[in-house]
Amino acid sequence: MNRSIANRCAGSAAALMVVACLLFVSLEAGAQSSGSDSKTNTAPAGNAENGKRIYTSYGCYQCHGHAAQGGAGSRLAPNPISFTAFVRYIRHPRGQMPPYTSKVVSDSELADIHAFLRTLPQPPAVKDIPLLND
Repeated sequence: MNRSIANRCAGSAAALMVVACLLFVSLEAGAQSSGSDSKTNTAPAGNAENGKRIYTSYGCYQCHGHAAQGGAGSRLAPNPISFTAFVRYIRHPRGQMPPYTSKVVSDSELADIHAFLRTLPQPPAVKDIPLLND
């Protein structure tokens, strides 16, 4: 293959990658804006204590951690996504997480889990952890 064809192919591939990245970013932004309703406006009150019990008994902690800090699964707290987006993802997840239909976990139980996630505090700042500042 001569140099000009190779250069055009490389340029086309780079342009295609840029377009794909821009498309991904715009789709992600659209998904966030469609679920950008206030986290507290549309979320039912829920019972955080019951949500913690359900989170533990359903084994959510096995992937998401006891404090929902993430691990094999994504970080869920602090500052969880909106309730609407939370329910949508639980019902139709991407990746390795299995779907949880309303027959498995009710919307009321999801409201309780979401309430629990909203109660989880921010982790301490790095500067406040002595071991990390030695």
